[in-house]
Amino acid sequence: MAFTTRGGTRLHWRLEGADDRPVLVLLNSIGTDIGLWDRTVPLLLPAFRLLRIDARGHGGSDAPDGDYSLAMLAADVAAIMDDAGVGTAAVAGVSLGGMVAMQLALDHPERVSALALICTSATMDPAAWRTRIDTVRTQGTGAIAEMAVGRFLSPDFAAQHPDIAATLRDGIARQADTGYAGAGAAIRDMALIDRIGSIAVPTLVVTAMRDVSTPYAGHGEHLVAAIPGARHVGVDGAHLPPIEAPAALATALRRFLTADDVVEAASDTLFEAGLVNRRRVLGDAWVERSLARRTPLTADFQAMITRIAWGEIWGRPGLDDRTRRLIVLAITCALGRWEEFALHVRAGLTQGGFTRDELKEVLMQAAIYAGVPAANTGFAEAQKIIDMLEQDA
Repeated sequence: MAFTTRGGTRLHWRLEGADDRPVLVLLNSIGTDIGLWDRTVPLLLPAFRLLRIDARGHGGSDAPDGDYSLAMLAADVAAIMDDAGVGTAAVAGVSLGGMVAMQLALDHPERVSALALICTSATMDPAAWRTRIDTVRTQGTGAIAEMAVGRFLSPDFAAQHPDIAATLRDGIARQADTGYAGAGAAIRDMALIDRIGSIAVPTLVVTAMRDVSTPYAGHGEHLVAAIPGARHVGVDGAHLPPIEAPAALATALRRFLTADDVVEAASDTLFEAGLVNRRRVLGDAWVERSLARRTPLTADFQAMITRIAWGEIWGRPGLDDRTRRLIVLAITCALGRWEEFALHVRAGLTQGGFTRDELKEVLMQAAIYAGVPAANTGFAEAQKIIDMLEQDA
C-alpha cells in the first residue's frame, strides 16, 4: 500500500498499469473509496496508467477532525502526484472528486492536462449540506447511509445488484464520522462557479440520465456553459457511473482523452457527407426528427449509419438513388423489416424517387422471389402510406 503524508495526515493511493502509458488520476465521490472504480478500471488500463486516490477521510486515508476545503483536498492530490512521480496528468473525478479536480486545475494548473467532470457541480445547496453534516456529527454516518445509496444508484440497478448496494451502504456506515463531515464541509463551502471560466484545459462533462443529485439541468449545463470549450456526454444510470455504467464511461473517457485529431476530423467529414445523402434521400424534416430523438443509447449507432450507410453506400456513384431505393424496398420486404420499408416508401413517394406503378412492380417481383405472404404484407404497408399521403394532400 502506498501512502503520502501531508500535514500529519496519511493519504492512501494506488498506481497501476504500464508505465509507458499516460497517467489518468481517478478521484472519488464523498462516501466512497478507490473501490468506486473497480468495475471501470479493466476498461481503462489498456489505455492509461491509473492513479487512484482515497481522499482524506475516506478508505485507507486518515480522517482528521475539522472542516476540509477543496483547496486542501486539491493540495493532497498534488502531493500524491509528487510522490507517485507524476508531473502532469488528466484528472477524472466523480461528484466531490470532480469538484476537487476543478480546484486542482485552478490552483495547480501545471499539474492538469485535461479534466473529466463526472456527475458533479460547481454549485450545491449549502443549507442541505449543513443539515447532512450536522446529522453525521450528531448521529454518525449510519444515519445517512440509506439515503446516500438511494441517490448513488438508480432503483433498478440497486434491485438487480443488491450486493453492490449493500457494500456501498456498509462502506458509508463504517466511514469515520469526521471524514464524511469534513469532506461534506468542502462541498458546503466550495466557491467554484465564479472561477471555472479560467479553466484552460480540455474538459469533458459527463452527466447521468437518472442522477438526482447533479443532473445536467441545474448542474452539468452550468459547467458546460462556464468552462471554455467544454464538451458534454450523457450516460445511463444515476450518480455513480463508474459502478452503474462502466462501459459507457470508459468509452467516453478514452474517446475524449486519447482522441486523434486527424481521425476525429475524418470521422466528422464522413458524418457530414452522410448527412447530405441522408437528407437528399429521406428529406430534411425526417432527418431533423431522427437527430432530435438521439439518446445516449442510440447516438453512436446513428453516427455510424450516417457515416457508413449514408456516406459510403448511398454516396457510391455506381447506382442512382432511384435504383438504390427500389433495391431497399425489395430487401426490406423480403426480410419483413416493415418500419424501414415504410420509411423508404414514404420518402420515395414524397421525394419523387419512384412512382406508385414502380412500387407495385417491385412488390410483384418480391412475391415471386421472396414469397406471396411477404408481398401481401408489403402491399398492405404501402397502401397505409399512400392513404396517409392522400389524406395529408
